Amino acid sequence: MTPDATCVRAKETVLDAARKMTELGVGALPICGSDERLKGMLTDRDIVVKVLGAGKDPAQVKAGDLAQGKPVTIGADDDAGEILRTMAAHKIRRLPVIDGHVLVGIVALADVARALPDTSVGDLLETLSTD
Repeated sequence: MTPDATCVRAKETVLDAARKMTELGVGALPICGSDERLKGMLTDRDIVVKVLGAGKDPAQVKAGDLAQGKPVTIGADDDAGEILRTMAAHKIRRLPVIDGHVLVGIVALADVARALPDTSVGDLLETLSTD
């Protein structure tokens, strides 16, 4: 897990989020509301497809506008098996880790690849790669 994940605030613009991604060298940021609760995840792909590709101005679109539904998360006490099941079931590559309602980190596919046996990682990659 990558601890102390940096949030983009729901009211910040997508341009602000892109700058944060560049500074941090990441491809996704959690979207947090003013109540510090996780609202969703914003990926570099979201920015390209839903903003730039749709002809929208990234300096006008708010990050919170791209948060969809209830975010998929994992609890801080959950084990590796639960992480694998959750990532596979929702076909996601980045999984926010929460303790209560507080974001404490993110488990990325790269974290899984470094920490778990090759067969577990291979099974997850196969699941994420199929439609």
